[in-house]
Formats: sequence, structure tokens, C-alpha cells
Amino acid sequence: MDYVSALVPPFVMAAFFIALVVTIVKSQGGSNKAKEDAAVDAVLARAEATQQQK
Repeated sequence: MDYVSALVPPFVMAAFFIALVVTIVKSQGGSNKAKEDAAVDAVLARAEATQQQK
């Protein structure tokens, strides 16, 4: 039974890692992508405007 207790932690860590990757992949794109792109565009536009004023 020692081999079972030795193998459980790696399998649990692997399951959490897979769940993390799936969550990250699912959060990419869709309605979130438009919001993130708009935020990045606004920051870049603000930085360009500040740079041109100097």
C-alpha cells in the first residue's frame, strides 16, 4: 500500500495542473478578448499621445 500513497500526490498535482490549463484556455477569446483588446488599445493610444506631446 505504500506505492499507492507514493503515487497519489503526483496524480493530484497533475489533475490540478490540467484544470489550470483548461481554465486558462477557456478564458482566452470570446467576449473577454474584446474587453482585453480594448483596454490594451486604450493604454497604447494614451502612451502614444503622451509621447507625441513631448
